[in-house]
Amino acid sequence: MHNEHRLELDDDTMRRVLSEAGVDPVTATGWVELTEGTYNTAYRIRRAGGPGLVLKVAPHPDAPGLTHERGLMRTETAFYRAAGGRAPVPEVVHADFGRTTVPADLLLMTEIQGDTLAARAATTTPAEAAALRTGLGRVVAGLHEVTGTGYGYPQLGLARTWREAFLSMVDGVLADAARFAVALPVDDVAGRMRSHAALLDEVSRPVLVHFDLWDGNVLVHDGRVTGLIDGERAFWGDPLAEFVSLALFDDIERDRAFLSGYGAGPFTRSARLRLAMYRSYLYLVMLVEGTPRGYSGPGHQQQVELVRKHLCAELGAL
Repeated sequence: MHNEHRLELDDDTMRRVLSEAGVDPVTATGWVELTEGTYNTAYRIRRAGGPGLVLKVAPHPDAPGLTHERGLMRTETAFYRAAGGRAPVPEVVHADFGRTTVPADLLLMTEIQGDTLAARAATTTPAEAAALRTGLGRVVAGLHEVTGTGYGYPQLGLARTWREAFLSMVDGVLADAARFAVALPVDDVAGRMRSHAALLDEVSRPVLVHFDLWDGNVLVHDGRVTGLIDGERAFWGDPLAEFVSLALFDDIERDRAFLSGYGAGPFTRSARLRLAMYRSYLYLVMLVEGTPRGYSGPGHQQQVELVRKHLCAELGAL
């Protein structure tokens, strides 16, 4: 899936960016684009006698996007700064929001040693995988010790209650679906969400939620979790929402190794209903985002059908 609005840097621009970040370009022995992402452009930068760096470049500011996709690099920067010391995240070296020669936000951070869980999947034994999931549970529990002063996406302004924040998030993506003419498989999504809105009032503590912790955003090395990356989708809210991407298209209650590390479960009926709401929200985002990004082709269509099926199932539980 290629996003035509992604920005790529030539060598001269890269050297200027490094200089503006206080990094002597002479110390950079080379850089290579990381191709795993579909939204930002990212580069791994090697340095002589020092730790590596990662540079992320946001899409062009004129690129079409979803309501919550404004200022995501600011959110990722804030996520790393808030989570530092509580969870293994990159250290922010330099953040530049539209002031350089590049017409987009930039984030330069330390590189964390390790491969993604997704990359390791084929060579990890079941026992090793279970140990990593338990370790990941402990890491996420540490992340969820970080609390804020309000609820919702920081780049959109925080709300006083989780109910207000989450329903606004749902309204935003539904407005995006209408704006980009994306057909939804279920009528009155907002009504189904609001029918259980009182359950959201059980959340009384705004926790830092990454909300994109699929296996491609978890780094591991030497049998342990070494990093949580790509924190741009983060918000302050219900820690239960974290479990959606941790068990994408599945049920987190099946992941006993993770839950033992996290220290959660069994879930109440209220928790399961809230999880259905959060799954529905993520599937809505996944269903709508492909249109402004210009995704197409058989692989994308298969993904759309899979998301639609799971969205119907979760909304059917509400």
